[in-house]
Amino acid sequence: MKSSSIRAWYVVHKWTSLVCTLFLLMLCITGLPLIFKDEIDRLGGKSLQFGMPGVGSSGTAHGLLPLDTMMAKALAARPGEVPLFMAFDNDQPSMTITTGPRPNSPGSEMTIQVFDRSTGRLLGKEDGSGVMAFLLKLHTDMFLGLPGMLFLGAMGVLFTAALVSGVVLYAPFMRKLAFGTLRTSRSARLKWLDYHNLLGIVALAWMTVVGVTGVINTLEKPINALWQRNELAEMTRQYADKGALPPARYGSLDKAMAEARKVLPGNNPQFIGFPGGRFSSKHHYAVFFQGDTPLTERLLTPALIDAETGAFTAARTMPWYNKSLSLSRPLHFGDYGGLPLKLLWAVLDLFTIVILITGLYLWLGKRRASSAAHVREVETGGIAVPAE
Repeated sequence: MKSSSIRAWYVVHKWTSLVCTLFLLMLCITGLPLIFKDEIDRLGGKSLQFGMPGVGSSGTAHGLLPLDTMMAKALAARPGEVPLFMAFDNDQPSMTITTGPRPNSPGSEMTIQVFDRSTGRLLGKEDGSGVMAFLLKLHTDMFLGLPGMLFLGAMGVLFTAALVSGVVLYAPFMRKLAFGTLRTSRSARLKWLDYHNLLGIVALAWMTVVGVTGVINTLEKPINALWQRNELAEMTRQYADKGALPPARYGSLDKAMAEARKVLPGNNPQFIGFPGGRFSSKHHYAVFFQGDTPLTERLLTPALIDAETGAFTAARTMPWYNKSLSLSRPLHFGDYGGLPLKLLWAVLDLFTIVILITGLYLWLGKRRASSAAHVREVETGGIAVPAE
């Protein structure tokens, strides 16, 4: 590689890294406990006890109470509110029912109640408080909503550019060195430069996956809005001229679920979006199903049921951009392979923290060195260390 090319790639690597480093450090530090969120919740006594373990959400044949009964309990506890979401856990009879003052209520006005569907008992409320909720909010949008999400997405793009430029520079740097070389007896800069490069190349695939999936996750709201504007509008075109269905005219949830199951047999319901929300039209229950295999359980297919009559309207697999979003979530936190995969994710997260800190240290130590000196450092494998 020519010196001019190395210089250009070095400039890209330096500035993309510097701009995103502090934010990436925040994301790595907050992301580490979030990897083990379920385990931390159990240690904190937040695991719930159910009357009939392991029966899932598939219907009254397994001793579960009807959906209409559960909704009546939730609304009785929140008089004056309307239903927004009903979500299921297919491993146990846990379910959540979200209500709000109006069908399009924002998240800040929502109330999430947790029920045991085998007994109808209210187990508690998810109020978004606590350390883990704070860390999750900081990690996803820094308490800034959509602007914060998009900003962190931009930092993820810069991080990806830093990874690409780092790989390009790694080849000429290691040309005369054996893989894994750590010159710990030389200068402190050379030692940390070797650690920076070795950990970077070892964790490269993981950092790329987590960086790209993180960017996709920050686009959640625009992606869902695009689906609603295009796919959902097309599926409900025959209702375009009808006004919003008032909650007083909502029909039976059990009838709607039965109709949806006829259309999508062999799938498990994940949640129901009620009329007027961002996951449904103004006139439909949107029953979202997930596959029943490890490969398909992350992919959702909505069945739209007329909320007033209970008649089936349409069902269609989600477009590629929604599928990308669904698959990026478990990849980002490593929560699809059990504790061993989470431990691997945590180790690689720690590697990334070291990479970011050493990169910052290397820049601070020789930040006034000329670009020509840094090019020489890359060409000689760090033997010619840039001087200030």
